[in-house]
Amino acid sequence: MRYYIIAGEASGDLHGSALMKALGRLDPDADFRFWGGDLMQEAGGTLVRHIRKTSFMGFWEVLKNLGSIYEGIRFCKRDIASYQPDALILIDYPGFNLRMARYAKNLDIRVFYYISPKVWAWNSSRVETIRKYVDHMLTIFPFETGFYERFGYRVDYVGNPLMDAIENRPFREEQFDEFTQRNNLAGKPVIAILAGSRIQEIEKSLPLMLSVTGKFPGYQFIIAGAPSIAPEVYLKHTKNQVRILFSQTYALLRHSAAAMVVSGTATLEAALLDVPLVVCYRGSFLSYHIARRFIRVRYISLVNLIAGREIVRELIQNDFNSANLANELDKILNDSQARKNMKNEFIHLRQLVGGPGASRKAAEKIVGYLNA
Repeated sequence: MRYYIIAGEASGDLHGSALMKALGRLDPDADFRFWGGDLMQEAGGTLVRHIRKTSFMGFWEVLKNLGSIYEGIRFCKRDIASYQPDALILIDYPGFNLRMARYAKNLDIRVFYYISPKVWAWNSSRVETIRKYVDHMLTIFPFETGFYERFGYRVDYVGNPLMDAIENRPFREEQFDEFTQRNNLAGKPVIAILAGSRIQEIEKSLPLMLSVTGKFPGYQFIIAGAPSIAPEVYLKHTKNQVRILFSQTYALLRHSAAAMVVSGTATLEAALLDVPLVVCYRGSFLSYHIARRFIRVRYISLVNLIAGREIVRELIQNDFNSANLANELDKILNDSQARKNMKNEFIHLRQLVGGPGASRKAAEKIVGYLNA
């Protein structure tokens, strides 16, 4: 089978790579052509466009890059028509991918969506587009099944692929001393900084995160470098005073006493790895205020959304400042009851998310539908 896969962001690259490996095991003749990142490239096939050129965040940032986005849409349509895949597999990235769903459906190409757009958070009108142009939706959060049922659309819940990634992570059995020695780190306890996977996120968040490092002299702060971001983007803020580790996010979290995390997939990753965290988010003034008018959910972090209540503190926009960040970090490090309560909530969270196997289940669904 010929599979055309589109992932536009770092998390999509992670989940896309796992899906490609699972598809390859089920379909030995699988041929992949894709938009993605380094991880998908390692899985094999032909990389068409890298996520470095496709990942934009926020309303204003998208508006500034409309020319590039529309050029990508035109190019992608031509590429799909030329390749004539048996299946188009879309991974999140809805503004772009729903256009591709419509185009492919008109070419009678089977359309699969793996990892639903967050239509339950805002813009539920997109459900009608999904119903019309997406043959099969494979979801990763249990609450999405009920959401789509309200619109008369059946989805397949396959579990969360983060559990696969965590289960199969490198250095899983590594001890703290081995981790510090391998990376030439001090022996002090670690606080992880996850400042996002887009340049806009890093520019808005990293300076504030770094501003609290002097208030915790007993800890070493380490940045989890996003693979699609050049080291220079971090170094201009760190001045070589804070270490950056690339492609080791899970190993870093595994050995961290706490974490400061920009809202996104990384918040759930930290919680599933049992790391007390503070969620941070600051967007441009225009993007933030536009979002406030449309977003209908109470929380921005996946941790709180899945739990249905606040179990990690969210510092958003003006609340995301040095004083609040230091206070929350001190609380999850030094308030033993608060720390224990959060870790107990993480146990319940892992039960809600379920065990590993999502990538395999998604691949089985796709191959099964194609062969039916």
